[in-house]
Amino acid sequence: MNKQLTKAEEQIMQVLWQLSEGSVKEVIEKLPEPKPAYNTVSTIVRILETKEFVGHRAKGRGYVYFPLVEKAVYSNHSLHKLMNGYFGGSFKSMVSFFMKENKLDVSELEHILKEINPKKK
Repeated sequence: MNKQLTKAEEQIMQVLWQLSEGSVKEVIEKLPEPKPAYNTVSTIVRILETKEFVGHRAKGRGYVYFPLVEKAVYSNHSLHKLMNGYFGGSFKSMVSFFMKENKLDVSELEHILKEINPKKK
């Protein structure tokens, strides 16, 4: 996956991942205030279709849109892009940065490690 989403496109995708599928109207209902115009959201959804992130099917006189890319796949892609762009591809450097910046203590790190690998004690 080489395609990166804009902030607006990602916001629409977050809603579609949450809904699993929805009309433009349903997407707008889930967006925070101030609500964007119907035409704006419709245009973004069509761009997401062009980028092959979203598909659609007819429903009544309109369309229902659904994600073609899983959230986990996109999240992993974005994380790797962040890691490669800012931390020289080093996961260790990235985790170290977030620990320092967010002042994580050792017990929080241990909790995270247990969630990642529940087999370890």
